[in-house]
Amino acid sequence: MLHAKGRMLSLRTICAALTGAFLFGFGTLLLKPSSYILDIQDPPAHSTIFSSQSYVQGPPTQRFRDNLRNDTKYITSWGSAGWTNDVMSYANLIYLALITERTPIIPKFLSHHIDPSAPPFVFGEVFDVPRLSQAIGVHLLEWHEVKDPESQVFDDLGCWSVWETVQYHNPIPEPRRSRSQNYLKLDISWTQTPAWVELTSPSERDNHASFWSLASLGFPEARSKSLALSLKNHPSPQHQVSLPPDDHLLCFDLLYFISAHHTWEWELDYSPAWRFVGQHMRWTANIERLADAYARRAMNVPANEPTPPYVSIHIRHGDFHEQCNQVAVDQCFAPLSVIARRVSEVQEELRTRKGIEATYVIMTSDESDPEWWSEVRALGWTWVDHAAERTEEIYGKWHPVFIDAIIQSNGAGFVGTLRSTMSTLARRRVQSWHDGATRIIAWGWPGADDH
Repeated sequence: MLHAKGRMLSLRTICAALTGAFLFGFGTLLLKPSSYILDIQDPPAHSTIFSSQSYVQGPPTQRFRDNLRNDTKYITSWGSAGWTNDVMSYANLIYLALITERTPIIPKFLSHHIDPSAPPFVFGEVFDVPRLSQAIGVHLLEWHEVKDPESQVFDDLGCWSVWETVQYHNPIPEPRRSRSQNYLKLDISWTQTPAWVELTSPSERDNHASFWSLASLGFPEARSKSLALSLKNHPSPQHQVSLPPDDHLLCFDLLYFISAHHTWEWELDYSPAWRFVGQHMRWTANIERLADAYARRAMNVPANEPTPPYVSIHIRHGDFHEQCNQVAVDQCFAPLSVIARRVSEVQEELRTRKGIEATYVIMTSDESDPEWWSEVRALGWTWVDHAAERTEEIYGKWHPVFIDAIIQSNGAGFVGTLRSTMSTLARRRVQSWHDGATRIIAWGWPGADDH
């Protein structure tokens, strides 16, 4: 029983006091700026989620087939594009694994846009595989867990070629081969997928295959009907054997041009590969902490202070000048004034929607003109100087790309380049992981981004 100066408080007074306290606390919460905390998770000391040994016979073997379990079906593919495109291809592979109820086997990343001398890089050293497996409910195997990377034994394998079907506008359509197959000592006989796997009309130049059409090839009925069509087969290069596509290990060549409903679906909000796989592909704790340290040095953050919210930018120029056609490059690419306008929009949205003051801006770009970078500095923005940091020398040729991608993904807001897949993934990560504000800059002619 409550008393004030010897008098009993009325029920109305108590309720009014409690309501006032609640409203004050709730109002304080509304007015308090949203926090900005990086979600870096260490792996569990003893991972009990998915043990690789439950999905293979044991340690890596000289022949991959000796390590496959009879009670498990598998699926794999190989990258042969730039790193970001291969990330998307591997996510497409994992989504196919989900809808076919197979265990995916993920290869290492190969350098294409990076220095070709860079060695293959293990998927699980940049992406947190236990966290991904837990999020999607499927275990991921990596090829080095299945077959001994030092094996010199060539394995015969029959696979489906999607590329040969959907890219028939090429003068001589062929399977999309990958150097991964050489590293893994896989002697592959390719069978062209049926024409009905195409998602879009044959008149469309950006032809894609359909997820579910490809998935159906992993089931008996569609597989048997397809093999009865006398599809084009390419004998394996080493042993010159013609094999039907394997059923135990379902395999495809490049899985980049794959969608559920619409071409270039990773750009769209409903994209199943992004929603069910891509957004769960988080960085490993070690490499994310490394990138955070780079970002902090770029922003001159004192050691005793948390990483402040920032706006990340990705401006791709480089080979994009080839798409400028007859437009001069200085008129084709968006000027820094246009980029600055987009940055201001992102900062304002963060301020009004989340109460975040993102005053720091970190630029990532393949632009090589020193004068352009001087103008970036004049705007008060910063960047990671990988040459001064000796990133390649210390960590290897892959790490500048990894660090830039992680810094992009951890911005409270992001500004990117239209038609760049690196910008696409950064935008989606910032939106999904941080509920961030994002903008994409149009380019190609003067005033392309006017709005």
